[in-house]
Amino acid sequence: MVCKNCNDNLRTDYSYCPNCGAKVIRNRLTVKSLWGDIIERYFNLENTFLKTFIHLFTKPEVVAEGYIKGIRRKYLNPISYLGISITLSGFVVFLIKKVELDINVDFLGSGTTSIAQEKLMDTMYDYHALLFILFIPMMSAAGWLCFREKKYNFSERTIVFIYSLAHYSLSIFIPSCIIILFKPDGYGLFSLIALLFMYLYTAFVIKRVSKEKGIELWSKIFIFWTLFTIMYFSLSMIFPIIMLILGTINLEDFKPTKI
Repeated sequence: MVCKNCNDNLRTDYSYCPNCGAKVIRNRLTVKSLWGDIIERYFNLENTFLKTFIHLFTKPEVVAEGYIKGIRRKYLNPISYLGISITLSGFVVFLIKKVELDINVDFLGSGTTSIAQEKLMDTMYDYHALLFILFIPMMSAAGWLCFREKKYNFSERTIVFIYSLAHYSLSIFIPSCIIILFKPDGYGLFSLIALLFMYLYTAFVIKRVSKEKGIELWSKIFIFWTLFTIMYFSLSMIFPIIMLILGTINLEDFKPTKI
């Protein structure tokens, strides 16, 4: 008998391949076996995804630093974790468009909006994955001071923030779906609360990974927040300029209109 995954020779009494660890499948695929495979892969306590999700709440430093130090099989790797989060956030965007959610872009309460704001919001939905990925190097650059004593380079800081942002996105997935489906008019407020949660969770990760305490820790986190916020608003300003250059919007679109 030969392993279907790595082509290594197997004894007939083997249940798992000793070379690659894959389970030996002897029976045809049925609905029952398919459902059992889904439960085993995604909901058992030994599953790497579930373990990664839980431990990023309880001990994120173990997950992130474990990968940095070479532990690869205990937790889901950051790229796969990020891929799952982007896929699910794409489903949230799909729901927003499906229910034709009208998010109030008048954050200042002026009673006006503009065509440019609405087009910008639509474009952000279309390129949400790219924007989300851009947050990662921004955080890695802003966090250089937080991990200075650990001498983490840019790539190592990137691992920390890939896990952080992906976990933030996965954490708000179910609440986002519930609000969109049952209280869509509250999604704008929820988005602001979710943004605050992102800042707080990232601060929690920095605290756990850096191992620093007291004023020095919070001063570094404050600098991190400040630098990231500056980069965030800079990106927000660049986006409309790019849209103007590409002709997606024009100056007339910025004319305010009553809501």
